[in-house]
Amino acid sequence: MTWLITGGAGYIGAHVARAMSGAGERVVALDDLSAGHPARLPADVPLVEGSSCDGTLLKQVLARYGVSGVVHLAARKQVAESVAQPTCYYRENVGGLATLLEAAAEAGVERFVFSSSAAVYGNPDVDLITEDTPCAPVNPYGETKLAGEWLVQAAGRAHGMATVCLRYFNVAGAAAPGLADTGVFNLVPMVFDRLTRDEAPRIFGDDYSTPDGTCVRDYIHVADLAEAHLAAARGAGGGAGGDLTVNIGRGEGVSVREMVTVIGEVTGDRRTPVVEARRPGDAPRAVASAARAAGQLGWTARRGVREMIESAWAGWRLHHGG
Repeated sequence: MTWLITGGAGYIGAHVARAMSGAGERVVALDDLSAGHPARLPADVPLVEGSSCDGTLLKQVLARYGVSGVVHLAARKQVAESVAQPTCYYRENVGGLATLLEAAAEAGVERFVFSSSAAVYGNPDVDLITEDTPCAPVNPYGETKLAGEWLVQAAGRAHGMATVCLRYFNVAGAAAPGLADTGVFNLVPMVFDRLTRDEAPRIFGDDYSTPDGTCVRDYIHVADLAEAHLAAARGAGGGAGGDLTVNIGRGEGVSVREMVTVIGEVTGDRRTPVVEARRPGDAPRAVASAARAAGQLGWTARRGVREMIESAWAGWRLHHGG
């Protein structure tokens, strides 16, 4: 079968495209290149420039390439921006998804894998977040991902598509330096950016109810995440019309201070971080239960925190110097 990967030239999308193509799957990428880079894609993966909100283009692409499976990653994904521009996020993340699902149903697409997020859970007070933990998103970004899951599952039931919703936890690292994340929105690149500018890393709050007082998160290597997409694509939903929702994490918590320490060891810049006030909405702990991914997809993360940081640092130096 042939897979369409929306957002396929992006940071995560290119890793997914490479993993699936490398495993023998036929892949075509769709990307509007607002954050994607064509050079990230393997030579055997064609790129169509355009938006997943463009229904006419989607129908053309699905027909031209005989697409029978979709991996949908294209979305806006910055929490603060979603708070400032909620209508934009609903229009692109939910409206674009609806347009894609309509085109997919008309084309007879059999399998649909949706890029969701741990943001659907909000800030639950639990040691491990399972897929049955109640969803209570605290920002428009998380709301659009939860609404997206509902829409994907409803469309799957209506049209006989097998669907999988993957709830990502914190993604880091790179399979190769040229595939690294070029944005400065997440903890690891934010620390790299500070160090490159000869400034100390920042920690937002050190008085949480955690072992060292800083927030604890579950970090997943992007190459492991890409392999999870391959597993989901090949086992999507368990059959026609089936649906599955799965956390994608390592099931291990790492504090912000621990991450900053490892970054210092990898970069050789061990300056003491500056502690600033808490950021609104930060949960003390957000760690995945990875049991369902292992049991239902046969997938388990293989890469650790140091490998994430070492690979991300190599990519940072390629793209930013330092």
